[in-house]
Amino acid sequence: MSTTLIRDAIVVTMDERIGDLQRGSVLIENDRIAAVAPDIAAPEGAEVIEGAGMLAMPGFVNAHIHTWQTALRGIAADWTIAQYLRAMHAGLAGHFRPDDIRVANYFGALNQIASGTTTIADWCHNNPTPDHTDAAIDGLTDAGIRAVFLHGSPKPDPKPGQKHFSQVPMPAGEVHRLRGGRLASDDALVTLGLAILGPQLSVWDVCDADFRLARDLDLTASMHVSGKLLTEDGFERLAALGLLGPRINVVHGNVLDDDRLKLLVDHDVSFTLTPEVELQMGFGDPLTTRLRKIGGRLSLGSDIESSMAGDMFAVTRVALQAARHADNLVSLHDRGSCPDSITVPSREALRWSTIEGARMLGLDDRIGSLSPGKQADIVLLDSRKLNMHPVVDPAASILFHAGVVNVDTVLIAGRPRKRGGELVDAPQPAELAALARSGRRILDDFAKAQS
Repeated sequence: MSTTLIRDAIVVTMDERIGDLQRGSVLIENDRIAAVAPDIAAPEGAEVIEGAGMLAMPGFVNAHIHTWQTALRGIAADWTIAQYLRAMHAGLAGHFRPDDIRVANYFGALNQIASGTTTIADWCHNNPTPDHTDAAIDGLTDAGIRAVFLHGSPKPDPKPGQKHFSQVPMPAGEVHRLRGGRLASDDALVTLGLAILGPQLSVWDVCDADFRLARDLDLTASMHVSGKLLTEDGFERLAALGLLGPRINVVHGNVLDDDRLKLLVDHDVSFTLTPEVELQMGFGDPLTTRLRKIGGRLSLGSDIESSMAGDMFAVTRVALQAARHADNLVSLHDRGSCPDSITVPSREALRWSTIEGARMLGLDDRIGSLSPGKQADIVLLDSRKLNMHPVVDPAASILFHAGVVNVDTVLIAGRPRKRGGELVDAPQPAELAALARSGRRILDDFAKAQS
């Protein structure tokens, strides 16, 4: 048995039964947290990680990321949603080879680890063949991240004789291949979920089939809702059939009216917000305030690698401040002054990007907090650096002062993936060049196809 002791760190557990420890220790046995306490004696033979000057926290959960776009970073920074859908899904996506997906997922996942994220919901909707799907999973596995691979479907313009993507259900045979093969275990680092079209992007028969597939295989099913619904009464029909529930996830949802939002919340559907993309691309106000008022479940994601940095410190901070801003505007309108006290505390926002992200993925019994018995997915932040020292309020320090530069150590299932501020087995320059070559070739092939 391998044993590791993190000693004398500030410990932010995100477990309400334990709370924060201003000076505490975390004992790890194999891949699990064995104990969290103010003082734990080092067992014989244990590796000791000196935590003095460090803050220990659960790794971030990035609940919505399109990792396959990593080789095209920056290309979508000035795009609207219409430009993005046209250029990326109807254009660039069709020029990805399987190895482009593998390389993107590998380096995208490594960047998440380096940035303090230990779990991602990899929303992969550019997998037109089984080879693309396998390559995507290979990239995640090789990086060593914890991930729920959300199997999606491409959205190209149909060729003559082909159906529009909205009329094509999730390939059940391919999903069964994965569920019965390499992603059969729910205890592995990389597990399976579905990235479905949902009522916005599919006809009713497809919607019905995809939701039933998710239910029959007991998989998390996530869908975008950012515009007019193609199947206008889709959610109501799904509710009547008993196909809504805690394994169903809506990404964005800004356009949902109050009645439909309440319907989904009443059926325990979760919501994942990506505020940076939503603010850029004109989706409307993030749902944060409306969800909080009716008790909705909320998690956060960074969204498209082709535009956003994938930095969950920044994602959480933007989400929090956007929610506070929205509340302030209401108060200014209604009473002519700001609220008497802050409406959204920092610690609540930190929950959105840790334990609530885990809950959205159905993994809150395994990750999301530093609780005995859970997987040892732990991040150590160097709080001695000038940007973070001193730590007065740990949650506030994480969200408003810390950043990627402070991520010193990352453990996933008890295994070190980053130490001393450097990735373990960090890629060499020649390997990094493969990512740049992939992006250049995709762009060149796209340009040739347009000429």
